[in-house]
Amino acid sequence: MNQNVNDTIVAISTPPGQGAIGVIRLSGKDAFSIADNCFKGKKLVLQPSHTAHFGRVVENTPFGEITIDEVVITLFRGPTSYTGEDIVEISCHGSSYILQKILQILISLGARMANPGEFTLRAFLNGKMDLSQAEAVADLIASESQVSHSVAINQMRGGFSGEIKALRQELIDFAALLELELDFSEEDVEFADRSKLVALIQKLQKTIRTLMFSFELGNVIKTGIATVIAGRPNAGKSTLLNALLNEERAIVSDIAGTTRDTIEENMTINGLVFRFVDTAGIRESRDTIEEIGVKKALAEIRKGSLILYMADVSTTSPEMVWSDLEVFDISGSRFLVLLNKVDLASNLNPEVYFKENLIHSGNILALSALHSTHIDQLKDTIYRQVISSPEMLDQTIVANTRHYEALYQADNALSAVLNGIHGGISSDFIALDLRQALFHLGSITGEISSEDLLDSIFTRFCIGK
Repeated sequence: MNQNVNDTIVAISTPPGQGAIGVIRLSGKDAFSIADNCFKGKKLVLQPSHTAHFGRVVENTPFGEITIDEVVITLFRGPTSYTGEDIVEISCHGSSYILQKILQILISLGARMANPGEFTLRAFLNGKMDLSQAEAVADLIASESQVSHSVAINQMRGGFSGEIKALRQELIDFAALLELELDFSEEDVEFADRSKLVALIQKLQKTIRTLMFSFELGNVIKTGIATVIAGRPNAGKSTLLNALLNEERAIVSDIAGTTRDTIEENMTINGLVFRFVDTAGIRESRDTIEEIGVKKALAEIRKGSLILYMADVSTTSPEMVWSDLEVFDISGSRFLVLLNKVDLASNLNPEVYFKENLIHSGNILALSALHSTHIDQLKDTIYRQVISSPEMLDQTIVANTRHYEALYQADNALSAVLNGIHGGISSDFIALDLRQALFHLGSITGEISSEDLLDSIFTRFCIGK
């Protein structure tokens, strides 16, 4: 890391652009004294922690003292602060000129411009949070829905890291006994009960695999659920998108093939972000542009987390629906079959579209996109395709790819330990695999970390956080 953690750092912590209020943050051993040198009000170094003070920020020039702005300064003394160091937060008017001018003054008085994520890095280095909690800070800032916010808050409060630390501690206790065996290898003694070790590893793997399994949900919560609206031309796909969004987002026409390219829009349902993708109608075409649109539609279907297949019940037979689903090859995906234009088929019986091992009552819904019939029911059904029960959100959810990879490697190392025990290999090889498992679990919380890893994580943060 190309930074001195003993420096006092400074950065603007509010986003670029004009606003009513802007905030500049200082952190480090000289934060109070640097702020005092440009603040006209109470002597900050004499004030208690967690207090706010009104005054003026001034610039000393050869022509005298110039007032830059009237401000409120908030003080946080270490170690009871975000970074564990002394922190000064200056709330001024949100003019970009004022913010930059105050920043310039503070740098001239001895502060250094903070690197991206350096405030949170210092919080980690000073033991205010572990690495997974620090990463959750970035996720919290980036959260765009109630559910992604809840997942990030749970992780930031230590829900996920608490489970990992408990797992790791149990493993450390057994690893210590194995290491002891290596010290007495010539005496052929066994301190670590192999049957208890097997039971422990099986218990740990069950927990680890549950966490790994949650990653699929965590990833879509974090990035949004790619929901592809697909079907034949004139099935009503664009009409459905407009009905879901309650606005005329896509062009609707009776002319088949109106949609030539994909149209994407985000929508929040029960606190969960869905990225709806309206695609071109799937059919053979001699029109070059439409053919490109069909290829893009098929590509989106293969990438989608949830597929909404639409069929015009007035023109599409059950056999045609089954044939389309085979072409789409969505057997491994979440999908719903939407029987559209029920207003044109009053005697519709959805059961004729059922097919064993393909379509059942749980993934078929009749509606009218044009008249918004059953649209609210569709939204609830879409949500339940992802969140089948409220209890799912109460569990620890892994939403970070790095954490998933570390869990995967730890699981592989524990499997190697089990294979070694069953194969009767010596304690030193078992201990080696145990160390690997401990390493990967420790890398999640930062108990084991490298400068390259820290750089990779914290440089993705915004400056000022």
